[in-house]
Amino acid sequence: MSVKRKGSCHCGTVRFEADFPDDRLVPSRCNCSICAMKGSVAVYVPTAALTVTAGEESLSCYSFNTMAAKHHFCAKCGIHCFHQARSDPDKFAINAATLEGVLPYEDFAEVPVFNGQRHVDDFGGERTQAGWLRFEATPGKVWPKGVI
Repeated sequence: MSVKRKGSCHCGTVRFEADFPDDRLVPSRCNCSICAMKGSVAVYVPTAALTVTAGEESLSCYSFNTMAAKHHFCAKCGIHCFHQARSDPDKFAINAATLEGVLPYEDFAEVPVFNGQRHVDDFGGERTQAGWLRFEATPGKVWPKGVI
């Protein structure tokens, strides 16, 4: 039973739908140069399972180095919506925070971080994990003014 989820960028210009195989989302992150900077949690679907329903003309695409990965973001608000990974070109890695009803900090207490600095295509086909990203809520924590 597949589950259709809707998503959008921050300003709502870019909207999309994705068909997931079930209601379970499997999160991951990557530590390659661009993923480390954008900091999003990714959930994957086959490329045919994602449909842009509005704002396709406002999507910009960024590629670098091998030009294999295609990172799509809203040209108006700058939010990374999804990308076609170099290691899995038959899939889109969707920024989980763009999906309706998904709160990455609450929904994913632990997220595996894969080692994109030692890309699977460059190091003998071996995909390695770099570590874990963990979130622990601290309700009511008060920070002194000027600290952050």
